[in-house]
Amino acid sequence: MGEWGFLSKLLDKVQSHSTVIGKVWMTILFVFRIMVLGAGAEKVWGDEQSKMVCNTKQPGCTNVCYDHAFPISHIRFWTLQIIFVATPTLMYLGHVLHVIQKERKLREQLKNQAERQGAKLPKYTDDKGKVDIKGELLASYMTSVVVKILLESAFIAGQYYLYGFVMVPKIECTRYPCPYTVECFMSRPTEKTVFIIFMLIVSCVSLLLNIIEIFYLIGYRSKKHHAKMTLKQRHLYLPGTEESGKA
Repeated sequence: MGEWGFLSKLLDKVQSHSTVIGKVWMTILFVFRIMVLGAGAEKVWGDEQSKMVCNTKQPGCTNVCYDHAFPISHIRFWTLQIIFVATPTLMYLGHVLHVIQKERKLREQLKNQAERQGAKLPKYTDDKGKVDIKGELLASYMTSVVVKILLESAFIAGQYYLYGFVMVPKIECTRYPCPYTVECFMSRPTEKTVFIIFMLIVSCVSLLLNIIEIFYLIGYRSKKHHAKMTLKQRHLYLPGTEESGKA
């Protein structure tokens, strides 16, 4: 688990700058993907090549058959999936930290100015540094979610194309240097199938949460825009304003 510590710390910083759905997504990423992969998957897949038995003694045949059946091991595939899926969130975190630092300097400048009229005010953060997801930050957040949807879908399709969703107990291989059609038998195929299905379900749940979050963000943006327009209309028709006087 030590090798995942740095990534976990970075993702943990995004928690306070995400929506409720985004926080649930990150919890699933921590608990059901990173922790499970670090704690159990390596033990289950540690013998996938060493315990694979083929009905031939031809040197190199077992290695060739393994390479044919598994172009990339499940562990490395899932590791790449986690890294790629987490990358858009880390890019969003970089944008957030840049905005926080920029507006912190802006507040320091405002404190030193005697006259604040006409000065540019912080737009995305309050005095406590809490971020309001709107404008460019909302666009950045939505972009990160869309990219996660595309990456998650691509990895699910890639897993199906490379291995399918079941660990086949027997594979047949005719590649050189195998002298004939060789049959190889996998170690603990049922246990590995259960693990594959579990990781697939977690991937699908994460994908579903990202899709739900997109609709949530669209609704959130529409609601804020509607509230802003309503407030503007009320201001226009307040007693004493120019528009109300003309009426």
